[in-house]
Amino acid sequence: MLTIEVCPVSTAAERRAFLTFPWRIYRDDPMWVPPLLPERKKRIAPELGPWFQHGDAEFFLARRGREPVGTICAAEDRQRNAFRHERDGVFGFFECIDDYEVAVALFETAASWVRARGLNCLLGPFQLDYEDSYGIVLEGHDTPQVLLCGQTPPYYRDFVERYGFVSGRAGDNIAYRINLVGPEDDSRLQRLAHIAEVLERRGHVSTRPARMAEWDRELDHALRVLNKGLAVLSDYAPWDHDTFAAHAESLRVVMDPDLVIFGLVDGEPVGWALGLPNLNEAVQKAHGLRHPWDYGRLWWYARRRPECLSFKSIAVDPEYWSRGVDAAMVYALVRAARAKGYSWMDLSLTSTDNPMTPLLAERMGAELYRRYRVYRLAL
Repeated sequence: MLTIEVCPVSTAAERRAFLTFPWRIYRDDPMWVPPLLPERKKRIAPELGPWFQHGDAEFFLARRGREPVGTICAAEDRQRNAFRHERDGVFGFFECIDDYEVAVALFETAASWVRARGLNCLLGPFQLDYEDSYGIVLEGHDTPQVLLCGQTPPYYRDFVERYGFVSGRAGDNIAYRINLVGPEDDSRLQRLAHIAEVLERRGHVSTRPARMAEWDRELDHALRVLNKGLAVLSDYAPWDHDTFAAHAESLRVVMDPDLVIFGLVDGEPVGWALGLPNLNEAVQKAHGLRHPWDYGRLWWYARRRPECLSFKSIAVDPEYWSRGVDAAMVYALVRAARAKGYSWMDLSLTSTDNPMTPLLAERMGAELYRRYRVYRLAL
């Protein structure tokens, strides 16, 4: 049998092989949504990718003979490590055929890269982005892959755990779903409605949609609340302004201000909830924009309203927890989504150690339908 060779990606042909390899793994998976190749090309380019403003990365392609059989990235986030006083390495873009020997070769390559930099653990998978398509799918492989969530084959879990990876510090990441098509007096939502109405009558807690004309000011409100909320989590690292602003700007083109809800106490923003149209329903039809005609397909399908609204994030200043701000925002979001004709809402992703969001999802009667895990390997 031919040996497995893992080499750094250096040529244009190797970069294309690296970027297009997932099509081999997922070609028979009806739930997989291909990544947009133009976006992926920018992400791995040192001169364009946001990661390289605060870290380093190298990309590797595994071959058996001349045939590509796997990919991986090894990286270091210098800024995050400095804040947390840690020496973590990161792996991502892990894809491989159903052959454990290939996975071992890829993991050993990433581990060697990390050790050579004096780092003492390997954390991932992250695709050089802490918000997009991270983790290994543990449950829900046969359910829709929504915006900013990934898909992995079932055998990836076996490979990472057999190699010695264990669950990361923050616990699993989970996604819920709730049906929006049904009677307005659905008992699952009546409690939220009652809370929102009582709070509105009392006059202290209220909600409003985002003011896109005041973009910079709204970003400042959102970042302040987010960092205060994240500070209670075990895996906390703050967002810096430039990274948060760049991430928000990338989503701005698809935002509907009616579905970005701010929670107010006495008129001051103390929370926000972000709902985004699940554009994966259109992106899936565009085949990753591998060919010129795929742009036309994306335009055609993007004109249609998705069935799913993806509720991507909620943040509340901890000083105002247990004041009903979260319930008021979620009810406003559900009401707006129903009015716009969405049939179901995805709530993703939240950590199992998050003290607020899983409880809120359960109060809504939401169904847990996907589970992801970020893994850690001590070196």
